Amino acid sequence: MMIRAQVRDHNKDNISRTKAYQGFFDLHREVRWSLLASLVSRNAGWNMTDLKGGILGDLLSRRRRNGLFMTYERANWTIFEDAYPQLLVYHYSVRAGKGMFHLLDELQVSSFMKAEWIYFWEHRDLDRLVTALIINEQNLIQEPVILDPVYRRVFTSPLFLVEDRLHFSSVIFPTLDGRLYGASVHGFRDLDNRILLGKKLYRILFHSDHFTDIKKWADMVEPKGSRREYAEGTTGSSSPELRSVYGEVPHHLRGKRDWSKGRSVKNEWFDPVDLPSEVEIKSWFVHKEKQLMRMNGLAKCMKKLFPPLRWMS
Repeated sequence: MMIRAQVRDHNKDNISRTKAYQGFFDLHREVRWSLLASLVSRNAGWNMTDLKGGILGDLLSRRRRNGLFMTYERANWTIFEDAYPQLLVYHYSVRAGKGMFHLLDELQVSSFMKAEWIYFWEHRDLDRLVTALIINEQNLIQEPVILDPVYRRVFTSPLFLVEDRLHFSSVIFPTLDGRLYGASVHGFRDLDNRILLGKKLYRILFHSDHFTDIKKWADMVEPKGSRREYAEGTTGSSSPELRSVYGEVPHHLRGKRDWSKGRSVKNEWFDPVDLPSEVEIKSWFVHKEKQLMRMNGLAKCMKKLFPPLRWMS
């Protein structure tokens, strides 16, 4: 099937996913989720290369860093494997001038999203489609990634819990003049919290005065998976480019199930959210980076004085 071949071509690594999502948005600007997904994917790339750069190099053992990388990679691969076929079905529906959403059954897309695409085709509710795709992606990864015994060890490690408590888990949208907009999530393992974060990020991107500046940055700055793409004043100088430190990771789909047949869709997931009161987060973000760098420096000193601690292994 042509759609599956296109998904394989674009789901090779974080960079190819980021570019594919943004390329789709440039073709179909009414599908706003695709730009949001591209920007979130860029953040995943920076998080991946942080594991090879100075900001986390001494704080984590190689095994822990590899585990975190595979968790980021698996989650983003899984979402793309499900979402990009949906985008392509919409693309071919537009070209044909008629809905072709029956193809979503063959592509193993949830019945929840099939109904949402049909609704969008008929009613053009831009906000609802974004929310539905956020709900779908976060439910999609809940069991095979977040709750999977292999990856769950990452989310229950003491260091991850420290980062989560201190709100290091943030998504940022930069601009060419150095501003940083975004939001953070506390309690990343909680499905409701991740859905809420997605809705906040969408609100910042499309329902504030910052869309033009953020989109201009996305157009001008090629994604390479490095903190150096951020802005002056962050710790990006030690962050490598993703393809210089990671190769393509082979994945296999393991018994995909329709999550919406085993889990109720909460009405509040569709509730709109207000624009966060503080969306310009550069000073906050740089402060958090410095905290993490101090933790990393302390770990480096401890390594010299004592054998590696259990929580770092």
